[in-house]
Amino acid sequence: MKKKLGLSILFVTLSSLGFAQDLTQVKKDIEAERYDSAKKTLKSLIKTNPDNGKLYYYLGDVYLAHKESDSAQAIFNKGLLAKEKGFLNNIGLGILDLDAKKNADAAVKFDKASKEIKKKDVDETLLIAKAYIQSENPNYKLAIEIINKVLATKVDNAQAHLLLGDAQFASGNSNEAYSSYRNAYDYDNSVILAKMNIAKITKNAKAFNQAVKSFDEIVKTNPNFGPVYRELAETYYFWANSEQDKYQDYITKALNYYEKYMSLTDYSLDSRMRHADFLILAKDYKALEKEASEMKKLDNINPRILRYLGYAAYENGNFAESSKALTEFFVKVDPKRIIARDYLYLGLTKMAEAKKADGTYDEKIFNEGVVELNKAVEKEPSIAGELNPIGRKMFNDKLYKNATKLFEVAIKNPKSKNYTLDNFYLGYALYLDYEVKTSPKEQLTQADLAFSKVIEVSPTTQDAHLYRARVNDLINTPEAKNLTLTSYEQYIKILDDKGDAEKAKPASKRGLIEALTHVGAHYANTGQKDKAVENLKKLLVVDPTNKYASDTLKAL
Repeated sequence: MKKKLGLSILFVTLSSLGFAQDLTQVKKDIEAERYDSAKKTLKSLIKTNPDNGKLYYYLGDVYLAHKESDSAQAIFNKGLLAKEKGFLNNIGLGILDLDAKKNADAAVKFDKASKEIKKKDVDETLLIAKAYIQSENPNYKLAIEIINKVLATKVDNAQAHLLLGDAQFASGNSNEAYSSYRNAYDYDNSVILAKMNIAKITKNAKAFNQAVKSFDEIVKTNPNFGPVYRELAETYYFWANSEQDKYQDYITKALNYYEKYMSLTDYSLDSRMRHADFLILAKDYKALEKEASEMKKLDNINPRILRYLGYAAYENGNFAESSKALTEFFVKVDPKRIIARDYLYLGLTKMAEAKKADGTYDEKIFNEGVVELNKAVEKEPSIAGELNPIGRKMFNDKLYKNATKLFEVAIKNPKSKNYTLDNFYLGYALYLDYEVKTSPKEQLTQADLAFSKVIEVSPTTQDAHLYRARVNDLINTPEAKNLTLTSYEQYIKILDDKGDAEKAKPASKRGLIEALTHVGAHYANTGQKDKAVENLKKLLVVDPTNKYASDTLKAL
C-alpha cells in the first residue's frame, strides 16, 4: 500500500511538473509569436486538464492576438466554468469590453478577477495591467497604477518592470520606459523582450546604426527568437527611407530579415498578414500578390486577404483583378475595419478602369474614383501627400480637367508635404483648361485662389505670380486688372532679386518680356511717363530688338 501510494504521489508530482513546463513553453511561444504552436499546445492541455481556467485564459489571449474576438469570447466563457482559476477569464472578457469601449463593464470584470487573486500571485494581477495596455482602447494610467502596487510589494519582479516599460513607451515617455526595461533586464537577463524594447527605443530615436548593433547582440545569444528579426527588418526599412542613396541595399536587407522572422514563427495566417503589411511598406507588390494568393488558399473568406490582393493587383497593373478584389472586400469587411488606404486604392482602381483606349477618361467612373479619394483623405489627411505624382501624370498628358479634380482632393490637407506644389498645379490646370467661351468664370477665381495659397506659403515662387497675373487678366474686372499689374510687378521684382543668371533662363526671359510689356503699356496708357519709361528700358535690356518698346519710348 505504501509503495502504491508513493507511486501515486510521484505520478501526480511528475504530472504537475510536466504541466508547468508545458505552460512555460506556451508562454515562450506566445512571446516569440509562435501563436499556432501555442494554440496547439493549449488545446491539448485543455483536453487533459479541462478544469484549469488558466489554460482557457491563455488560449483566448492567443485568439485575441489573431484578432479573432468571437472565438476568444467563446473560450473565455468556457473558462469561467472551470473549477481552478476560472476567474482569470473575467480578465479576458474585460479586454473585449475595453475594446468595445465598455469601460465600466470591463472594470467590473477586472474587479471580480482581482478579488479572487491571492496576494502572492502577483503575475495574475499583472494580467489586468497587461489588459489595459494591449486593448484597442487602452488606459495606460490605470495600468501603471496596478503595476506600481505590485512593485511596492515585489520590487524585483522583472515582468512588472517590463509591463511598466510598455505602458510608459505607449504613453510617449521613452526615457522612463528605457529605465523600466533596463530594470527588467537587470533583475532577469532572460527577459529578451526587455533588451529588445530598449533597442526599439533607440530605433524610434532614428539612431539606426546603434539599434542594429543592439538587435544583432540579441541575435548572437538568441538566434531563434523571431521577433528580433522583425525589428531588424523595420529598422532597415526606416533607415532606407532616411538615406535614399542606400535605399535599395537597406530595403533588401529589410525584406530578408522579415523572411527570417517568418521562418521562425508559425507561418500562420496572422503572421502572413503581418508579412503582407510589411510588403506594402516596402512596396514589394510582386511578393505581396504572391503572399495574398497563398493566404487565399488558406482562408478564402477573410476580407484582409482581398485587401492585399486589391492593393497588389493595382500596383502590378492588373486593374480588373484589383477592382474585383476590392469590390468584394468592401462587401465582406466590417465597416469599422475599413482604413483610409482601402478608399485610396478603390479610388485609384476606378480611375485606372476609367481610362479609355484614346487616353481620355470615362468621366462618370473617374468621378466615382474621386469620391473614394476624398473619403481616404478625410479619414487620413496624410494620404493627400501621395496624390501629387498621379495628378502630375494627368497634367503632363494634358488631361487638365481630370488633374484639377485630383489636385482639389490633394489640397484638402494644408500640412501635406506637397501642399504648395499641389496648389500650383491646381491653379495651372484650371488656367490651361479654361475656355473663354464655355468655361465658367468661377474656374478662374478658383485658380487665382490656388496661386494666392502658393504665394502665401512661398512668396518668391515667381511662376505663381506670373500665372496669377495671367488669370486675373482673363477675369478682367477692375479689381482683377489691379491684381494683374501687381502680380506682374512682383514677378519682375523677384527676378531682379534673383539676378542675371535667373533672368537668362529661357522660361524666365519669356515671362520677364511678358511682364515688362504689360507693366510698361499700363503706365504708358495711364499717363505715368516715368514708370512707363523705366519698365520699357528694362524691356529693351532683356529684348534689345523689341519693336513695341522702341516705338513706345519714342512716342513718350
